[in-house]
Amino acid sequence: MRVLRGRDPRPVADREHTAALLAGASDGTPGVRVWTPPRQVAFGRRDAREPGFDCAKRIAAERGFEPIERDVGGRAVAYPGDTLAFAHAVPLGDDRNLGSVGERYDRATETVLGALRSLGADVSRGESPDSFCPGDHSVRVAGGGKVAGVAQRVRGDAALVAGCVVVTRADARAVAEVTAAVYDALGVPFDPESVGSVAEAGGPGEPKTVARALEKAFVDGAWGEGDPQVASVDRDS
Repeated sequence: MRVLRGRDPRPVADREHTAALLAGASDGTPGVRVWTPPRQVAFGRRDAREPGFDCAKRIAAERGFEPIERDVGGRAVAYPGDTLAFAHAVPLGDDRNLGSVGERYDRATETVLGALRSLGADVSRGESPDSFCPGDHSVRVAGGGKVAGVAQRVRGDAALVAGCVVVTRADARAVAEVTAAVYDALGVPFDPESVGSVAEAGGPGEPKTVARALEKAFVDGAWGEGDPQVASVDRDS
């Protein structure tokens, strides 16, 4: 199991490290990365097909969020600076039973739930209506806004199960503000009140604490294999 920590302050270069994690899974080595991406709005493939896509990218850039196009589906996700991303690269080209696409989604969602609950956060599966990057595999403050979402990219020999976790109340406000403007340009319904955070759920408002809990949950859980080998991007933490 390879564990990658840290980040590159350049969003495009930072994405290359996650791509390398997926390439390693193609060769049979699973990997985990949990980090705070540099400030950006990561657009999904569905967004790129919308008539307002160019306008949405300009809006993000004008607010200081570099527009990035990611390889997985789903809708745009904002990373103001303390919001976490996680990526679990899973080998598929051998005899290990790592389940279907749906089973990997379910396992990842349960892993995130378990990690956040271990920190005292009162969270549950599901999301509020008109939330950011809407999907069935989401985590929310119990009775409140969305905290985390999960996406997945699958190719013949590996899968990348990835997602985001909003940690601080300040980031929740920042996510709501930029997402409202971006989704309006894309013609996607969005309720700014639908954004929650780990802190709002009663968990810690410290990204590093939450990151280590998520990392441990993926490494130590049913997905982990062997002793973790920790490496660092070493450009910015």
